[in-house]
Order: sequence, then structure tokens, then C-alpha cells
Amino acid sequence: MAESKENIFLFVPNIIGFARVVLAIISFYFMPTHCVLACTCYITSALLDAFDGHAARMFNQSTKFGAMLDQLTDRAGTAGLMMTLATFYPKYTFWFQMSMVIDITCHWIYLHTSTLQGKTSHKFIDMGENPIMHLYYTNKNVLFFMCAGNEAFYAALYVMYFYTGPTVMGIGLFKLIALISMPVAVVKAGISVLHGIVASINLSIIDVNERAAIAQKQNN
Repeated sequence: MAESKENIFLFVPNIIGFARVVLAIISFYFMPTHCVLACTCYITSALLDAFDGHAARMFNQSTKFGAMLDQLTDRAGTAGLMMTLATFYPKYTFWFQMSMVIDITCHWIYLHTSTLQGKTSHKFIDMGENPIMHLYYTNKNVLFFMCAGNEAFYAALYVMYFYTGPTVMGIGLFKLIALISMPVAVVKAGISVLHGIVASINLSIIDVNERAAIAQKQNN
């Protein structure tokens, strides 16, 4: 009797992940011209990020592929929005470039290092010696606030290109949201840099251990 194999691509959380990718692509296509449609697809894709994690735990379908897909979709979604913002606000292109580079590179090396360490999630790390990372990943309210504030900043910049919104304290609503959430986005970028530093240290430990193992084998 042939042994049946699981098809992880058909796992519920991964199907949700594929839906997120499709919605992100649609939002990219309409970003330059159709604000409402692009926002609807982008926000829906972002909200589904919470559901795939719940589905993975509910159906016991956590996979390395799913963790990678989730992380890459987040980074790609933000990168696509940054590119559009750079065309809307060319004066600030450098800052959008730096934000995108920090977001992608630091999270990539962090996730890749976690995978090399045998972790099943980019959030499952030893945070005992780093109080900032410990708070960030163990306090759901802090994590939600930082992620939501970061998204609110860039989303507000995007929407205010099309709409001013109602006036609040003499300022358009979307501009006000951007001003209030900007410090959160700056701190979030700093945390991403911390991701990169922590990952680099962990990766150096892996390198040292592997080199020591090779040297010991050669000596024997």
C-alpha cells in the first residue's frame, strides 16, 4: 500500500497565504490610480495575516513554507507600497528606499538565521537576554500597536495623496494620522535594525560552531 504524503501547499493557512499574495498583486496594479480599490485589497491582505496564524494553530498545520510565505508577503506588500509612495513624493524617495531596504534585509537575515537554527517561526527565538525583543514578541498589545502604527503611517501617506479627509485641528485627517503615527514607524524601523543585529550575532555563532566542528573532524 502506497504511503500517502501530505501536500503542505493545500494546508488551510497556506491557502490563506496564497490569497494574500493575489490581493497584494491586485492592490499593486491599482495603487497609482484607484485608491479605494487598492486600499481594500491591501488592507484585506494585511488582515488575513492574523487568520493564517490562527488557522495554522487550529489545524496543526504550521510549516516552514507557511512561515516563509507569511514573512515574504509582508515584506513584499510593504515594498510595493513604498515604491508607489516614492513616485507620489519623489522628494522623499531616499527615505522610502532606506525604509524598504531596512525592512527587507533585516527581516530576511533574521528569518533565514532562525531557519538555520531549526526554528518553526520567525518569532520563536530566545529573547531572555534582550528586553526589547522580549517585550516586542511576548506582549501582543505592543506587537499589534507597533505593526498597526507602522502600517497606519504609510497608508495615511498613500491616502492623503488622493484625499485630504475631514479637517481636524486645522489639519486634514490623513495628514494628522501620518504625523501621529510617524514616530511609531521610526521606532519600528529601529526594531528591524535590531532584528538584523540579533540575526547577525546568531549567524556568527552558527558559523563559529560549524568551523569548530570541521576543524575537530580534520584533527581526528
